[in-house]
Amino acid sequence: MKSEFQWLTSGVEAPVLDYQRLEHWIAQVAQLYNRKVRFLNYIFCSDAEILRVNRQFLEHDYYTDIITFDDCRGEMLRGDLFISLDTVRSNASGLGEDYLRELHRVIIHGVLHLCGINDKGPGEREIMEQAENRALAMFDGMRP
Repeated sequence: MKSEFQWLTSGVEAPVLDYQRLEHWIAQVAQLYNRKVRFLNYIFCSDAEILRVNRQFLEHDYYTDIITFDDCRGEMLRGDLFISLDTVRSNASGLGEDYLRELHRVIIHGVLHLCGINDKGPGEREIMEQAENRALAMFDGMRP
């Protein structure tokens, strides 16, 4: 079964990324958690759009960098991942982090959620950060 990715935009320009390299990386990270990518739809959007999605589907009234809708089937990863490029940019600036590095972190953050890693409960944020850092190190080790 072939992995399928869609890289979409809603009201923003698509970021300049090496999408083929990202897809390979995401599949490798999924394998670490005994998962396989089936259908992942990334939707890059603005703060206004992510706020609309957050209000409509989650009844949350705040901005966020990513919203992950999980439609996984067993080991098969399926889902829609909305990423606010505005929030990623402001978070990167606030953290003194490179924008693309922060965008990569957010891209893999959603996949890690689909693999079963949470970040809301006690101690979970640290586990998520470790998983993100491990995944980013993998990305760094891949050939461009």
